[in-house]
Amino acid sequence: MISTRLVACAFLLLGSTLLAAAAPVIPEMQQVLFVGNNWEGTADVMKASGDYAKLGRINVVPDKEERLKEIKSNPVRWIAFTIIRNGPGEGNDQMVDDMYATPDGSALVASRPSFADVVSIDITTGKVNWRFPVSGFRSDHMAVSPDGTRVAVSASLSNTVHVLDIMTGKELGNFKTGDKPHENFFTEDGRYIWNMAIGNVETALDDGFWDFTKGDRKITIADTTTFEVVKTIDMRDRLNAFGEQGKALSDAVRPAAFSPDFKTLYFQVSFFNGVIEYDVASDKVTRIATLPADPTLTPDRTKWLLDSRHHGLSMSPTGDKLCVAGTMDSYATIVDTKTLVPKELVKANKPYWATVSGDGKHCVISEAGADQITAIDFETGAKVVSVPVGLHPQRVRIANVPVGWTAPTV
Repeated sequence: MISTRLVACAFLLLGSTLLAAAAPVIPEMQQVLFVGNNWEGTADVMKASGDYAKLGRINVVPDKEERLKEIKSNPVRWIAFTIIRNGPGEGNDQMVDDMYATPDGSALVASRPSFADVVSIDITTGKVNWRFPVSGFRSDHMAVSPDGTRVAVSASLSNTVHVLDIMTGKELGNFKTGDKPHENFFTEDGRYIWNMAIGNVETALDDGFWDFTKGDRKITIADTTTFEVVKTIDMRDRLNAFGEQGKALSDAVRPAAFSPDFKTLYFQVSFFNGVIEYDVASDKVTRIATLPADPTLTPDRTKWLLDSRHHGLSMSPTGDKLCVAGTMDSYATIVDTKTLVPKELVKANKPYWATVSGDGKHCVISEAGADQITAIDFETGAKVVSVPVGLHPQRVRIANVPVGWTAPTV
């Protein structure tokens, strides 16, 4: 006779086997860079350090024909689409702005300005998992929460930030901002979102006299649980309090970078070739550093790209170096945070973004005018390597994808 103990052991063994079979297989991950080729509608997937070799390419607009048909059927949306093409798109459609990976590395989540949406693209099949149309007519910069589960996106024409579940695309909440919300940051382990509104950068009213026409430019800080706005920061007052140097600057906060402890914010503003330091606790601008200018740059500010002069800022993991993309001045450089003095100027063609390599040793800039990314050593300030990518690269983000991943067939 079979003993009761033997039967129980058999059932336990069977149960363990079934549970093991049912448990999801978590793939081993590799760190990569997503490079968004805005005018092409693709994302190149590159090694996150070393030689930055290309691993594959993802089509971020597999539903392009469907979206265009939808837009053309609506006169209002077609007008907005055309304005985006001829304004910020410089005659091109803006197909991919910002990108992140889902926590399991199965999908790329991207904002698509011309299509006014955020989509999740399966990186194995290339198909759309979900699509979230933003309010208004244009999506812009995004940020992902520290745990990777939520993504915040600026809806730049409705002055709104939407916060989505990154796996499902479901909206968890939203909050209102200043005019033309741009950069987003999750702070304090995801408790707050900081949004920077840049105002009306597409107008030709760029003389200082017309500054009042540029809109309501401010930093909005919202709670990520209630989505209530807990604080707004008007940099105009803080810049004026700094003195004459601050009074002369625009208050449109562009790309920014927090120190690792989130006590200090460094940021760029419209028309300025330099970096501003802001102390979060004291709520004061503490230093302003003017960086080298390109002597051949036209003084006609209406010729500068969307009021940019410098557009791209990142910080080394140790917090002692900033990487600055001098967009209109045609260089990138490493700046010491103690002195705010730059190292050598690395020549670059329309550098448009700056991020940190996977190993933390390099700053990686996108050169939108040369269709390449370039790595610069944080310690030496010297150029390491340039690698070709697609048409008009802008945002560059760190992501994780499964080891051995191959791009879907296009």
